[in-house]
Amino acid sequence: MKLHELRDNPGATKPRKRIGRGPGSGTGKTGGRGIKGQKSRSGVAIKGFEGGQMPLYQRLPKRGFNKPNRKSYAVVNLGLIQKFVDEKKLDAKAAITEDALVASGLVRRKLDGIRVLAKGDVTAKLNIEVTGASKSAVDAVEKAGGSLKVTAAQAAE
Repeated sequence: MKLHELRDNPGATKPRKRIGRGPGSGTGKTGGRGIKGQKSRSGVAIKGFEGGQMPLYQRLPKRGFNKPNRKSYAVVNLGLIQKFVDEKKLDAKAAITEDALVASGLVRRKLDGIRVLAKGDVTAKLNIEVTGASKSAVDAVEKAGGSLKVTAAQAAE
């Protein structure tokens, strides 16, 4: 096989439709737009328009809103913290702060703070200081003999 013998599979490509190129093409004169009317003219874009009837997107009820100043937390599970302690990437004896979590590579960036969730289990005695934590995460750490201190205004939810 040579370079000039390369061909696409039959039916893989279709020639483009050349609109408005004479009567023999099948799409000459009106170019597949029908006769007269708004949609046959150029410069018309009527996406949600329903001929004057109230459009569907306006008829449906609107609910809720997005809080413009909401906080976005980096989420860490207890199981991952334990895994990093086991792999000696985190020091269990020192306090595990947000900066330590970022430095170890467990969290990429702090965002508005780091929140600890209770997925996975903890065996080491850890001393964690973070922005937020779930109640079950606090219970799990204290059950293992450690402490989980929530530093910011957001108390344990």
